[in-house]
Amino acid sequence: MSALFGRRLRRGATTTAVAAAAIAALSASQAPGAIPSSAGGAQAAADANPPAESSATGNSPYYTELPPLTTPDKPDTSVDLPTIGTGPAEAGIPASVLAAYKQAEQALAETKPGCNLPWQLLAAIGKVESGQARGGRVDADGTTLSPILGPVLNGIGFANISDTDDGAYDGDSTHDRAVGPMQFIPSTWATWGQDANGDGRKDPNNIYDAALAAGEYLCHADRDLSLDADLRQAILSYNRSQEYLNTVLTWFEYYNKGTHEVPDGTGVLPAGTGPADPGPSPSPTPTPPPSSKPGPKPPKPSDPGTEPSAPGSGGPEEPSTPGGGGSTPPPTGDPGTPAPKPVVKRIEKTGTGTHTAMAGSEFTERASVRAVDAAGKPVEDVLVRFEIVGDTDARFTSGKSVLTRTTGEDGTATAPAVQAGERTGEFTIRAAVDVKNVAGVEYTASVTARQADGLTTTGDKELTAEAGAEFAGQVSVKATYKGAVAPGVAATATMITSADGSAPRTDGPYFKDADGNPLRELKDLKTDADGTLQLPKIYADDTAGTFLLRIETEGGATLTVELKVTAPPAA
Repeated sequence: MSALFGRRLRRGATTTAVAAAAIAALSASQAPGAIPSSAGGAQAAADANPPAESSATGNSPYYTELPPLTTPDKPDTSVDLPTIGTGPAEAGIPASVLAAYKQAEQALAETKPGCNLPWQLLAAIGKVESGQARGGRVDADGTTLSPILGPVLNGIGFANISDTDDGAYDGDSTHDRAVGPMQFIPSTWATWGQDANGDGRKDPNNIYDAALAAGEYLCHADRDLSLDADLRQAILSYNRSQEYLNTVLTWFEYYNKGTHEVPDGTGVLPAGTGPADPGPSPSPTPTPPPSSKPGPKPPKPSDPGTEPSAPGSGGPEEPSTPGGGGSTPPPTGDPGTPAPKPVVKRIEKTGTGTHTAMAGSEFTERASVRAVDAAGKPVEDVLVRFEIVGDTDARFTSGKSVLTRTTGEDGTATAPAVQAGERTGEFTIRAAVDVKNVAGVEYTASVTARQADGLTTTGDKELTAEAGAEFAGQVSVKATYKGAVAPGVAATATMITSADGSAPRTDGPYFKDADGNPLRELKDLKTDADGTLQLPKIYADDTAGTFLLRIETEGGATLTVELKVTAPPAA
């Protein structure tokens, strides 16, 4: 079955029979937690005439490809299951997308513990709505690299929803469109939008914001998603279609059995033309015509006297376990009560080094924190937000001042290195989690001025002048730091009284200010990009003799240059 637009699923006899056969085969596996067969008359009625404005997506199209199946391998017990979906097998969830789902689950475990929202439900909806943000094409902050927009909801093939946001989110000031990786219509986002990544914006194109908003939406009306009735009601409120419910439940069951993380941008998109393709479209995306490709063969029933179940009655088959076997033995205890997940109670610093760097260089120390529960045990998969705060131009090496990292098995998350800018002084690196009553931690960092530890002249000509004349040539020096050229280093140049002194002279060679007045000390000099410092022209007064010019840089590099003034020739 190729990926199609939901709500316009092919309703011909062939497709219906294929879907029924496929879902019946899933039901025949008797996997634990299989999807119940009845959705209720109220849901069927809602599907027949859905009120688009009352759903999160405006009943926009969605991917209908179903997950791959795994057939048990024990001899004489295998069921000849059909292949559902023609696209490549599911290959994991992109890292940022998975982190966003888990962060939303963690946040709602604190704010709405009675909802029991599992991140796998968000993953199922995200897969169906946008193919996990188009395979995880998001930047370091979780924002999609290009807009994900559904078709124009102008009533031609889709619902008719007039513009509610003046095009702010969807770029359309006439009609609304579903927006972002969780496909919210603007009117719904206006109510449920969240700022989960703490950047001060509620952005439907950001996976962290969108995932938390989806969780809040699914949990409202005091729903308990561990109850089948509330779970179905929540999914139908997202898109009021029976086919949509069946598709989401199938992916939900699939993700409940396990998945893995893949790098951002490498996720597998559902096959076929999706409902959430990049960029605005001047005209609505039409419904694909029915395919003439024959569907898969119906399954072999395990019991000849058993009628196939209705579509939506079963979930994907449980992967085979060592030793094979027909049915999975029931777990001990109450299978309907999942083990409680650890909840973050505090975060603590793990780094102890000093965060200091010279302007323009990279900090050697990195900010690092550990998330722990009430018993002090590490908590994995917690999203930590690192932010550079203060009057500074320092940035993380990615060029950003705010980014997120997920804690590992040891509960630790480490920020990338910080690149110091040119602005000196102190600033703060703040780490926080989006969990109520969990305080953040701060590292103090400082940027020092650029330094030089070596100065050499770039020429070997003796600097001489007759009394009352201009010196031939100019003083030019090269600054280095640890053997490398030292650009942007502050320096001073002073005509000194003696080799062991530092006070400026009141006679002898001098520079000129803007008005032509003598100056014997220059401040606020700076080496250029090559570490070179060239001084302005030097002039001699009527005093003959040998004089000293001292050049000093930030960091302690010093160089003394001799200047010789000869008496003018006799008249």
